[in-house]
This record gives sequence, structure tokens and C-alpha cells, in this order.
Amino acid sequence: MLKNPTPQLIAVLIAGFITLAITLAFVLVYLPDWGLSAGLKLIFWLLIAFAATYFIAIYYLKKYIYRKIKLIYKTIHKHKVSPEEKNKTIDIQSNIIEEVEKEVEEWAVNQKTELAKYKSWSDYRRKFVGDISHELKTPIFNIQGYIHTLLDGGMEDPNIRRSFLEKAAKNLDRLNTIVEDLEAISRLESGELIIDMQTFDIRELAQEVFEDLEFKAQEKNICLEFKEGASQPMKVRADRENVRQVLMNLMHNSIKYGKEDGRTRVGFYDMDKHVLVEVADNGIGIPKKHINHVFDRFYRVDKSRSRSQGGSGLGLSIVKHIIEAHKQTINVRSTPNLGSTFGFTLQKA
Repeated sequence: MLKNPTPQLIAVLIAGFITLAITLAFVLVYLPDWGLSAGLKLIFWLLIAFAATYFIAIYYLKKYIYRKIKLIYKTIHKHKVSPEEKNKTIDIQSNIIEEVEKEVEEWAVNQKTELAKYKSWSDYRRKFVGDISHELKTPIFNIQGYIHTLLDGGMEDPNIRRSFLEKAAKNLDRLNTIVEDLEAISRLESGELIIDMQTFDIRELAQEVFEDLEFKAQEKNICLEFKEGASQPMKVRADRENVRQVLMNLMHNSIKYGKEDGRTRVGFYDMDKHVLVEVADNGIGIPKKHINHVFDRFYRVDKSRSRSQGGSGLGLSIVKHIIEAHKQTINVRSTPNLGSTFGFTLQKA
């Protein structure tokens, strides 16, 4: 009963103890002259003493408790106390101390969570700024080298002039790709991307992407094909152009990191209310330690090889954001030297 007493119970106990003390003193002093009138007087004065002590105790307890609680609330609450809250009174029948303890515990947990989140975001921003600097520095450094070489006399040689201008233009294209992908990431994360939901045939869209990447695949003699069972139309409901970007990125990567004379296969699987789309290859694969990071910004499994083949390092991050904007999921399975399979879900029409 006394583990978590209410203010009212505390006041009753205080008044009871004081009244008991008065009773003992009265009995000891007036015991020889004990009589009916003395007994009635005792009861009367005991009631008066109990009531007075109770209300005095309640008054000061409410003042004391509220003053302490207000200090706690000033610490844990982020808003100013309103006039109504300033004039708020303590509910003497509630277990106010336990309630405050609970709020303080919740505040402590929230603070810990927020601090962890802020630290995570701080680390993420610091890493992101470092990654951007690194990604931009390489093409900028290359462009500077080519242009300064031309200015220092290289322009006089037609072969050097054309070669270096072509290389500078290639690096400028890469810079432009990085900036465009950064803008796309920014729109996706800020929620500015408007999803235009429409019904379309995902197989037909994949065939269009096959045709767009046909010449790229021919350079490495990679075959673009559908898996068995993917010959029939498969209607989905999503943003067609955004899904095209997803398929384009996944298939382009499968060609870029695929083996000579390899293949890229696309499959569709009916999952009741959803359709699972898979893009699989038999390329170099991804080591296990990199699997959880392939969708991170600027993350490259093989940094030197990835940069030499172009790209911004943001493609898979954009893919993940697009799929999540559709409230769907994307995953990857991969084994080194056997290949990789990227799968994502879409709402079935």
C-alpha cells in the first residue's frame, strides 16, 4: 500500500499519526479525570485535529509535488507551459509520482532513440559528403589535366587535341550523370516524386528495355532473354516510366558486370496480390560482405572497375527509392562467379 502512495494517502497517514500523538498526550494528561464529557471533548478535538492536519498536509503536498513536477516537465518537455497548465492542480487521488516516473522513463528512452538517430544521420551525412567529394574529384581532376595539357601546347597536335577533348567530354558526361542522379535521389527522399499509377504489361516493358540495351549487350555477346513461364503478359499497376528506369538500371548492371558470352534473364512470378520481377545474370557476382550495402549511395563492390566503366554509383540507390516509393520491396541474391539476381515486387493489376 505504501510502495506508491497517492498524495491523499500520504495526507491521511500524516494526519493519522499526528492525531494519534494528540490522543496519547490527551489520555496521559486527563486520564485521572476521565469522564463522559472528557470523552466527547476528546473525540471533538481529535476530529478537528485530524481535519486540520489533513488539509494542511494536502495543501503543502500539492504545492511541493507540483513545483517539483513542473521542474521535471520543464526539463523533459520541449514546449512552454501554457497558462492553463500553470494553473493546473494535482489530482490527489492519482498516483502522480508513478505517472511522472513513467513519463520520465519514456522521455529517457525517446532521448536515447533520438540521439542514436542523430548520430546515425550525422555519420551518414559525413560519409555522404566524403563520397560526393571523392566521386566529383576524379572527373574534375581528369578534366583539369586534359585541358591544362592542351593549353600547354597539346592543341598543336591534332591527334592529342581530339583525344584529350574526347576524354574531357567523357568526364563531363560522368559529372552530369552524378549531378542528375543526385537530383533524382533528392526528389525521391523529399517525397517530391509523384507516382503516376497506371496499369501496364510488365513483360512488354521488359521487352522494350531489351531492345534499348541490345547493342550494349552485343558488345559482350550477352543474351537478353525471358525465363521459362514468362512468355505470357503480366499486368501490374505502377508508374511505368519509373519501373522502366528500375529495369534499365538492373539490366544495364547485369550487362556491365556480366561475363563475355553470358546471359541476362528476366522472370515474373505471380504472388497473389503482387508480381515478383527478377533480373538474373551469370556474371561475376557479389561477395557476401557487400550484399547488405549494394543499395547504399556511391557504394561500389569493385571501386576501380566500377569507375572505369562509368556510372555515378547512385543507380541502385535510386532503384531502391523508386520501389519503396511504390510501397514495395527489393532484394538481391548473389554468389561470386555464379551471378546475381535482383528481385522486386509490384502491385498486380
